[in-house]
Amino acid sequence: MPTRKRKKTSTRKSGSHKKSTSRKKSASRKKSSSRKKTGGRKKSRRKYGPKAGKKVKRAMHEMKRGELKSGRSGKKVTSRKQAIAIGLSEARAAGGKVPRKRSSKK
Repeated sequence: MPTRKRKKTSTRKSGSHKKSTSRKKSASRKKSSSRKKTGGRKKSRRKYGPKAGKKVKRAMHEMKRGELKSGRSGKKVTSRKQAIAIGLSEARAAGGKVPRKRSSKK
């Protein structure tokens, strides 16, 4: 039995995407035999140093045991985010590699 080939039908709506002319331009360009570079990506580096990790770990541990207190008021810290913020703040003060604080704009 001979097999028949089916035409692939597209599920996209017609006119929903603009057709780009970049293919036509790239087809007319000469192809170079040399390899292209990978687009100039930077190698990712760690944002936080090991000292920051240790300070945050200690702050989280204290918070879970109910020993971590906030700065001025001296209340117990119950928020996970606040415990991390306290740990990072202490790491900054100790000279660890931590990005600077975001400015709060209201």
